[in-house]
Order: sequence, then structure tokens, then C-alpha cells
Amino acid sequence: MRSKQTPQDQQRLVALWTGHAPRVLAYALRHVDPDTAQDVVSETFLTAWRRLASVPDDPLPWLLVVARNTIANQRRSGRRQVRLAAEMERLHRIAGPADAADVLATERAAVLDELAAMTPREREALLLVAWDGLEPAQAAKVAGCSLPAFHVRLFRARRRLRTEPRTVTTQPLTSPGSGA
Repeated sequence: MRSKQTPQDQQRLVALWTGHAPRVLAYALRHVDPDTAQDVVSETFLTAWRRLASVPDDPLPWLLVVARNTIANQRRSGRRQVRLAAEMERLHRIAGPADAADVLATERAAVLDELAAMTPREREALLLVAWDGLEPAQAAKVAGCSLPAFHVRLFRARRRLRTEPRTVTTQPLTSPGSGA
């Protein structure tokens, strides 16, 4: 804001407003929506108040240039906001949480314990189907066995997952010098 207001400055601003605000608004309405046009008029006359000494005797062209510049600034700002939103969406897509991010770490640990308890063939069969998304016939080729043999491995792995309790094995913490 200006540090020193004089009554003459206030009178000049009021005269500028009453004489030219409708025309500045009409100009803004030709270029932007009504809500934005109101903002453009406000910004234009705020600039006029801040730079009152620079406003020429014929102020309308100067005010319209300020309005044009204000509209251009708002459009640039809008484009930056759209680009920022698109970039944020892109980053969220590529760096967002994994599908299993909502699974508790203890549950993941229990599943890993169960996988570790399986035979290597059972674990490979289960992971080829569940993790890699292969059909049993495809997974049998990858595992290097017949389709019936693969079905047996997969059946045993699934049965083991259903029958074994899901508990997390924890080991007691020891202090560095305890020797335990």
C-alpha cells in the first residue's frame, strides 16, 4: 500500500473508479468469465492506486493495458496450475503406494515366513501363478515340469497356506554385550 494518502489521491482514485470501472469491466468480460472479470477490475484499480503518480491524464488506455496484463498473468498462472496438477498426478501414478502397501508389515512377515517354510518347488509354483500372473500351463513350462506335476505342486502350496496358522515368529532382542 501507499505510505501517504492525501485527500487529492483519494479523490483521484474515486474519479478513476467512477469514470472508468464500467469500461474496464466491459473489456475484462470480453476476455474472461464474470467472476474473473471482477478480479481483473479489482487488480487493475489496485495497481492504479499503487502507481497513482504514473497514471496519465487520459487514464483509460493505461487502465486497459493494466487489465490486459492482469488477464495475461492470470492465464499464465492457470496454465502453471494445470501443468502442476498434471505433474502431481503423474508422480502419484508412478510413485504411489504399491498395491499391497496397506497390508501390515506383520502380515507381510507372516506370509514371507510361510513362503520360506515351503519347499522350493511349491514356493516357485505359487509365485509363478500368484505373483507373476501366469496360467498353470505357462508356469509349468517355466518350472520345467509337466502340467499335472505343476498342479500337484500348486495344490500342495495352497494347502500349506490354508492350514498353517498365520503367526509371526519374533526373536527376543539382545543387547550387544549380552552374548545371547
